[in-house]
Amino acid sequence: MENKQLMIEYTEYDSLQELPETDRRLMEAAMEATESAYAPYSHFHVGAAVRLADGTIVRGSNQENIAYPSGLCAERTALFGASAQYPQLAVEALAVVGFHEGAFTEASPCGACRQVMSEYELRYGNEITLFCYLSGGRIRKICGVKRLLPFTFEAKL
Repeated sequence: MENKQLMIEYTEYDSLQELPETDRRLMEAAMEATESAYAPYSHFHVGAAVRLADGTIVRGSNQENIAYPSGLCAERTALFGASAQYPQLAVEALAVVGFHEGAFTEASPCGACRQVMSEYELRYGNEITLFCYLSGGRIRKICGVKRLLPFTFEAKL
């Protein structure tokens, strides 16, 4: 038997203004996407934005349904929309932010979203950079989904 340990490497920015311009625009697109969320049950609006290899940004928001779990998370809405519209372009980055009770708030991809992101990394052969809004306006940057979901399902494509 051998005990092993996982460590997660990430960067934290104190504010949106500290991000490079392309990353700041991505996070701002995710913030705008919270406005199109359909969240009549949780009242927790989530916005996501995906940046593709050519710089195109595709937005997504959570879409709830009374027949839970028939809704869909913002991250997967954005990823699936990007893939349907631009199947030839790799996903470079994804930003996610929550909005609740009149203020932006922390949000992070669920396990299903992390697994979907992992598949896109495998599909295009590149790591996806993830930006998450944190309390107090800080931003967390994580390079590669394996840092969030180290034991992913993998298939040989």
